[in-house]
Amino acid sequence: MRTEYDFSKMKGRKNPYAQKLKKQVTIRLGNDIIDYFKSMARSMGVPYQQLINLYLRDCVVSHRTLRWGA
Repeated sequence: MRTEYDFSKMKGRKNPYAQKLKKQVTIRLGNDIIDYFKSMARSMGVPYQQLINLYLRDCVVSHRTLRWGA
């Protein structure tokens, strides 16, 4: 393997699968919820948005449902 490569002539191209990986959404969350995940994220060393995504993914995989009311 070469120690140096010349990438100056390479053309960049976008990842065709990038849009399928994640989708940006706007969601309103309570300050207490955001503070909770930010605090947990700091202690774990990950961005809080990623932590929220991981938690929601776990809910999907576990088929967790919300118990509403009594």
